[in-house]
Amino acid sequence: MTCDGVFKPITGSFGALPRNARGAIWVIIAGLFFTVMTALIKMIGDTIPVVQILFFRQIVMTCTVMPVLVLGFPGSLKTNFLKLHLARVMFAVVGMTCGFTALVNLPLAEATALGFAKSLFVAIFAVLLLREVAGPRRWFAVVIGFVGILIMTQPGGGGFNIYSLLAIAGAASAAAVMVIIRKISQFERPVTILSYQSILVGLIMIPPTLVYWVQPSLYEWLVMAAIGVLSVFGQLANIQGFKEGNASAVAPMDYTRLVFAAMIGFLLFGEIPEWTTAIGAGLVIATSLYTVRAEARAGESAL
Repeated sequence: MTCDGVFKPITGSFGALPRNARGAIWVIIAGLFFTVMTALIKMIGDTIPVVQILFFRQIVMTCTVMPVLVLGFPGSLKTNFLKLHLARVMFAVVGMTCGFTALVNLPLAEATALGFAKSLFVAIFAVLLLREVAGPRRWFAVVIGFVGILIMTQPGGGGFNIYSLLAIAGAASAAAVMVIIRKISQFERPVTILSYQSILVGLIMIPPTLVYWVQPSLYEWLVMAAIGVLSVFGQLANIQGFKEGNASAVAPMDYTRLVFAAMIGFLLFGEIPEWTTAIGAGLVIATSLYTVRAEARAGESAL
């Protein structure tokens, strides 16, 4: 399955728009898909264990990309960076488990806002692991971003709980995944990265799914199927967005997910974001946007 094949009927209708505008629209659409997906996880997360939801989500996603995996097999598994692939998969499992558990137990907007902290962790991990250079302004932005996280989580106050910590752990793990992908994508083919992700994540999720298995109702089966489908279309739309436009121009559109999360959280769960969430999210988003712009400028100066 390719992005162009899925979205060709739609892309033809606004092909006259500037590339960055088309890319921004696709990223916004992806954000809507992902937000609805997380809302569905929250809807059934009280009755179906998160590991079981993740397992069936992975099955749907693996079935979708199976033609690519089969065509590349067994060459798609040939790699000189097995340890990095395994580390990436483990961080992905930890990130999804922690992040989705937080989604089930926190207000949707708050969990979404805390998830955006991954941009701050990417900046830190890129310096520590990839030896990238960060100036004092970049570090100042990271510090301000973490102040935003502290405002949202209110450590030592009534607002802090274990699920806020899980959301932050999920964001840090997602950042580790992104940094590892940045590293191995310089040497590995996309099909190889995709193969290890699809196969190993599914295998790892089997034991906890069997241990915590809950027999789903027909409604819950349909919701889990929808979660997998929305994940696939969200990723395809995101890929299409970054294919159409420059990363520095379209990446900020991902923050529309916070708007969608606030709206859906209010409509479906009666959630009203607290002022601490609004202020903290604003700081995290502002510093993340600065980091994206800084990386874009660094990339341009390296050309």
